[in-house]
Amino acid sequence: MIKEAIIVGASSGMGYEVARQLAEAGTKVAVVARRLDRLEQLAAAFPGKILCYSHDVTHFEEIPGLFQQITHDLGGLDLFLYASGVMPEVGWHEYSFTKDKPMVDVNISGAVAWINEAAERMDNTRHGRLVAIGSVAGERGRSQQPVYNASKAFLHTYMEAIRNRIARHGVAVVTIKPGPTETEMTAHLKMKKMPVEVAARKIIALSGKTGEHFLSPVHAVAFFIIRNFPSFIFRKLKV
Repeated sequence: MIKEAIIVGASSGMGYEVARQLAEAGTKVAVVARRLDRLEQLAAAFPGKILCYSHDVTHFEEIPGLFQQITHDLGGLDLFLYASGVMPEVGWHEYSFTKDKPMVDVNISGAVAWINEAAERMDNTRHGRLVAIGSVAGERGRSQQPVYNASKAFLHTYMEAIRNRIARHGVAVVTIKPGPTETEMTAHLKMKKMPVEVAARKIIALSGKTGEHFLSPVHAVAFFIIRNFPSFIFRKLKV
């Protein structure tokens, strides 16, 4: 059973729903996000089960102290999940550092700053589940979202390196690769999406299984093929 968990990026989307389902199952959950009002609404539904912390993941200097405070308040740590991520709309012929920088700060730098703290603790305690939300977008450099794709590819490789460090010590190090999911971040995308409740349930089930996991078997097959397309064919596809 997961007794104590930290969810960074819990005010919406998969982070929010994972926190809700864990609390419903009896887990004591620390939820971290900028939008404190949303966290408090979630906490009100589960008295005594959810602890709220207002934090912007780009305030990197706060993270070591906040992590120590949260683990002290929880009294332990079984699961850490980094679910923060941003993906602004980027036009096909748009090159905007103003839009690109937040993706680097949140999807990469914030992830590293938080996951380093959790990884060090779990390496020392030889216990825990360390999970990050990647994306199928990180499988190739697609033309529509260059920096978002690259940020998720970075996260996948970083998590693989952490896995190679600490999984041998009994820590589950897990990279989740969702496809389109029904969240605020993907509301503008006109395509079939997985219900967020289903995605969250799958994430929790996979959290103890070290490795990289697609949430859809179809994506596992499709992206195995896509990863092996020669670049010149990929360019012709204009995806």
